[in-house]
Amino acid sequence: MSDRVNVLCLKWGRRYGAEYVNRLYRGVRANLSRPFRFVCVTDDPSGLDAGVETTPFDDKPENMVLNRYYPTWPNLLSKLTVFRTGFAGLEGPTLFLDIDQLITGSLDCFFDYKPGEFCMIHNWIELRKRIFRPRPFVGNSSCFRFEAGGKFDYVYRTFLREMEQAMDMEVFSTEQRFMTHAVGEANVNWWPANFVCSFKRSCTWPWPLNHLLAPRRPADMRILCFHGDPSPEQAIAGYRGRHLNTWTRPAPWVKDLMERIG
Repeated sequence: MSDRVNVLCLKWGRRYGAEYVNRLYRGVRANLSRPFRFVCVTDDPSGLDAGVETTPFDDKPENMVLNRYYPTWPNLLSKLTVFRTGFAGLEGPTLFLDIDQLITGSLDCFFDYKPGEFCMIHNWIELRKRIFRPRPFVGNSSCFRFEAGGKFDYVYRTFLREMEQAMDMEVFSTEQRFMTHAVGEANVNWWPANFVCSFKRSCTWPWPLNHLLAPRRPADMRILCFHGDPSPEQAIAGYRGRHLNTWTRPAPWVKDLMERIG
């Protein structure tokens, strides 16, 4: 169908089970009004819902030399292979989602906003860092949209060409920093702030209020993103990080969202 879109995710290893993919798929199914293809790139397709298509990871690129930052394949850099022409037979508008996110509202806006362009999250930083300097031009790759089928193949080619730098955390500290670089500053568009909200940055309170007040739920968010710690389960129970400013009180509304999705 000409108006069909794609939703794409990755799952490898044992940290996240099939329930994460299934919850994401069910959230998409309930909140996207147009026909879609849901594809999970995985090394273990067991336990996934019938509506989830699966495809294996690409083989490790020939010029990739695994190192102490990326000792195995697949790894986070696998996200860059989805831009390859012909990947999983994808064509057209494609929304990539990390599997530890919760769908909280309509997803149609992710396909209506700046169609044909590359869009991603403007990476969040701590409040104390925003006070003294502008927000760096770095994306967060938990949620991005691109046109599959050739238009952004140059991102994959840049990855192959600059593999050594991409894998060196002294040069590019994260995969998403390299992705932002590879797409090119002139081609990156940021999602509106309410499209994707960070539990860590949008819902929790700054120190010392985080010890007194429960995390709040933004009213108009469409996706709730968990990047790093706390995970959804940690957010529900309350989280005690290494530093006092990373502690959070329990957020039972996260459990309500998870149960509503199923």
